[in-house]
Order: sequence, then C-alpha cells, then structure tokens
Amino acid sequence: MKLIVKTALLCGTLCCGMITHQPIHADSATCSQRLPYWKDIQTVAVNKELPRSSFMSYPDKNTALSYKYEKSPYYQLLNGTWKFYFVDSYKDLPENITDPSADTSSWHDIKVPGNWELQGYGTAIYTNHGYEFKPRNPQPPALPEANPVGVYRRDIEIPADWDGRDIYLHIAGAKSGLYVYINGQEVGYSEDSKDPAEFLINKYLKPGKNVIALKIFRWSTGSFLECQDFWRISGIERDVFLWSQPRIALQDFRVVSTLDNNYKQGIFKLAIDLKNHTETAKNLTVSYELIDKSGNNIASESSNIWVSPAAPAMASFEKQLPDVKPWSAETPHLYTLLMTIKDGGKVLEVIPYHVGFRRFEMKKTEQKAGNGLPYTVFLVNGQPVKFKGVNIHEHNPKTGHYVTEDLMRKDFELMKRNNLNAVRLSHYPQDRRFYELCDEYGLYVYDEANIESHGMYYNLKKGGTLGNNPEWLKPHMDRTINMYERNKNYPCVTFFSLGNEAGNGYNFYQTYLFIKNKEKYGMNRPVNYERALWEWNTDMYVPQYPSAAWFEEIGKTGSDRPVVPSEYAHAMGNSTGSLYDQWKAIYKYPNLQGGFIW
Repeated sequence: MKLIVKTALLCGTLCCGMITHQPIHADSATCSQRLPYWKDIQTVAVNKELPRSSFMSYPDKNTALSYKYEKSPYYQLLNGTWKFYFVDSYKDLPENITDPSADTSSWHDIKVPGNWELQGYGTAIYTNHGYEFKPRNPQPPALPEANPVGVYRRDIEIPADWDGRDIYLHIAGAKSGLYVYINGQEVGYSEDSKDPAEFLINKYLKPGKNVIALKIFRWSTGSFLECQDFWRISGIERDVFLWSQPRIALQDFRVVSTLDNNYKQGIFKLAIDLKNHTETAKNLTVSYELIDKSGNNIASESSNIWVSPAAPAMASFEKQLPDVKPWSAETPHLYTLLMTIKDGGKVLEVIPYHVGFRRFEMKKTEQKAGNGLPYTVFLVNGQPVKFKGVNIHEHNPKTGHYVTEDLMRKDFELMKRNNLNAVRLSHYPQDRRFYELCDEYGLYVYDEANIESHGMYYNLKKGGTLGNNPEWLKPHMDRTINMYERNKNYPCVTFFSLGNEAGNGYNFYQTYLFIKNKEKYGMNRPVNYERALWEWNTDMYVPQYPSAAWFEEIGKTGSDRPVVPSEYAHAMGNSTGSLYDQWKAIYKYPNLQGGFIW
C-alpha cells in the first residue's frame, strides 16, 4: 500500500529558490512510524488531489451555460443532516468509530455545513492574537491532549450513470485536522481549513450504499497558522459534495485575459491541462469558445492532442480580440468561456468559466514627490485607482463560519451602495461562490493565504515567529499554493497576500517568490504582505492603522511603491475616527491609493 502526500515537502525539488508542488510517495511502513497526522508539522495533506481552479463538469454546452453546479448530472450535494458523535478529548473516541458497523443509534443529528459549537457541542472561543488552546508561552507543535473531536457520518449512493467515471469527494472547508473514511477505509487527510480538500474515491466505493465518515480534530499543527482575530470554532464550514468526470478529462486551466498597450484590444491566452486515468493513449479534440453577454461567439479555436496515461498533456491557445469590453469595479463586463473535450465526435465534458479583460501594472508618474523621485502608482486598465476597501470575515451569527449566497449578495449590495470598490479577505480565502459574485458585482479582491501565527509574534530569532522557521516552510508553502492555484483565474482577484500578522522571514520570502514566478506568466498582479513592511517581499506598502498625519507625511515625501493600508480606520466598536482627514491625503497624493477599513 502507498500513501500519496500531494503537497510540497522540505526535501522536495527546489526551483528558483522555491519548493515545487509535486506528489510524494511514502511507504506505509515509514508512515506508520510517524506522529499522528494532526500532530505532525510535515503532514499537511495525505492522498489529497492537487489544488486546481474551481469548476464543474457538464455533459453539453446548454447545461454548461447555466453556470450552476446543481444543473450538472455529475454533481451531488451532500449538505443537510448528518449523524454526529462528539468527545471532549480524542482519547475518548471508541476504536471503531469510523467503521461502517459502528452503531449510530445514540449519535446526534447535526446540520452540514455549520460549526458544531453553534449546534451545542464544545465551546466557541473569541480571541484576537493568542492561541485559544495555549494563550501564553505556546510551544509549537505541542497541542493539548484534551483535543475535542467530532465525527460526521452519512450514507451515499453513487448514481448509475457515473459508472466508468472518476468520482471525487469535495470538502470545501473543514476545521481543523480532517480525516476522511469511506466504508471504514482511510481515504486521506487535510488541515488547511479555508481551502478545498478533494479526494479521488473510486477504489473505496462499492455497489449500492456507501458510508462516509469525517473525523475532525478541533486543533492540529495547522492551528498554529490559523490564529486569526475571529471566533475560533470547528467542524464543516462549507459545502460537501460528490462530483464526477470522464476518466480522460480536464485537470486544470490557466487564463490570461488582459489588454494591449492602448487598452483597446484584448489579449487572450488559455492553457488547458489534461489527465488520462485509463490505460490507453487517446487523441482528443480540445476546443474553446468565448461568448459575450449577448450570446455572440467572439473567439473559438480547437486543437487535437494525444493524452497519455503516463503523463499529463497541455493544449494552448492565444488570440487578440478587438474592442473587448474591459472588466473593472465600475464596469464588470464578463465573457463566458466554454472549454470542450471530445473523443472523436463524442463530447466528454464541457467546462464553463467567466473571463474578464483587465490589465494590472505599476508605473511611475511624471509628478515628483518631496524626495525628488516620481511617484509609483498601481493602474487598472491604465487608470490609477483609489481602493475604497473593507475587510471581511466569513461569519454568520446563526451558522458560524458558513455563509450562504443570499447573505453574500446582501453584503455586496451594501458595499456597492456605499461606494466601496474593494474587499480584503481577512485572513484566508473565501468560498468559491464569493469570488464568482465579486466577478459579477465588480469588486477588487485582495486575496489572502490562510496564514496567521500572531500568537508567536514577530521575533526573527529561533523559537520566535514561524515565518522565519524553516521547519514550518512546508505548511506555509502548502497554504499559499492552495490559495493561488484555486483562485488564479478569477477576474476579481487583483492582489495576492501572503498572510497576516505572522512575522516575516525565510518562509515568506519563499512564498513571495512562488507567486511572483507564477504571475510572470499570468496577470502580473501585486503580491503584498503587511509584516514585510518595507522589505523586498511586498510589492506595495500595506501597513496597519496609520494616522492621518502619517498619510500626509508619506504622501508628501513619497515612497518607492504604492501605499494601501491593509487595515485602517478601525470600525469595530469605534466611529472610524479621522477617516475624513485620512482621505484628504489619499486624494491629494498619487502614491496613496486607498485602504481597507477594519
């Protein structure tokens, strides 16, 4: 038996000073000698699929154009009532708790998604910058032995027309240490609670009824990187679903949709990765269509490509498009991309995605600052932007960290009515539907990796910040890669952030280089990090809580990069203080480009 740990390892291949994200195969004998996954810094994922763009497989063009997962016959939502078993310490779990034969007659019902503390199990804890399980003198990776565990269980049946297809279990968010079992067999593990965990499950399934069990530890080594200022609660926080694909199918894709130097013509590049889980090479036809809001086809192309079982293949397309309508917060024009995979004349699958044409760049102005140097500004479609932004947490007083689409829409409509044009995802990636709605409404997204180790503070010495401890490089890289690979194609994503309040140092130098290397061939978006301050691994200066006088001074003096506070005008129980005076300076100086209210 082999365990496949699909993530970067410290001993992995180095490339441009970065760790590559390659599958690692480990003998089960070696694994059996390790710590339990939830106690092991180096085990961030087991048997988990590599991160990818969010998409759904559809059987034909008409169904794909609905752009709704639930319209696909290859999608089965598992939200609803599950059986639930809870203990205050993992030591109290019965040995056979994940076995299908375990008697669930005394188990309780629980709603999925929804944190278990809001449904009567365990204690919800609010704290800002300390670890809720060790507020003073934390010693990572040490965790409390009184570590609560919740076990979720439900039955599933696989649709008959999924026979011969790859079947995946997708858990969009679960906190913190997630073990997955099907029919009593361990499938895998994940501990990045704000990015999806997806598992290929065919070999664990049987005809008829199957039993899924999810065993979730409240705290894992991943908890040391999830020390955000919010309610510390646990369990399944986002959708759970099954979906299936043909055994030869689209693996992932990358879209570059920008503008030429005159901001008139669209530059469209598309790379489609293909996988083959059969035993035979196939010559496939890979095609795309780009459709405008009126249903007109403005671009299309196809290519024949051999896809071998031994290695993935890639189809690439590139085209210039005259007079495209650009995407911005004021005019969020979207085009529909349809990617189709055919075997001969048979359609294997159609994948839809929204595309927006926009150009991001840093330029120097003719105007000079007090330091005698030109101001540097960030431009969207050739225009400097003042970011009127807010920070947002994933929170609902009734369901905890599970936020419905209706509530998201209410938030976005409130933002737009109040002239906001940007949102910072504090301090983790949101659900995929959040980004799709930002594309639709027109909001510039400051996307942030699920990394905050505030409870360790910022000392660069050994035993201080985890951001400068190479032993923690792998979890930092894993969370950064998860964020980037899932969210790289959303038109709304304007900035990437390495995390929040987690010190700086070696690990953040590596995560910065990873994204910058990817973006060289992508949209060239800024990569920011507030704890980098004025160091080289942040493209903007993104401080927290500067005064109005500071805005005036840095605006007058000038800076070597744009200034956009990631947090300012603290509104949590306050009146936002000197917001008017701060914005007088922001409007006055080119290098001051707004900020994100807390």
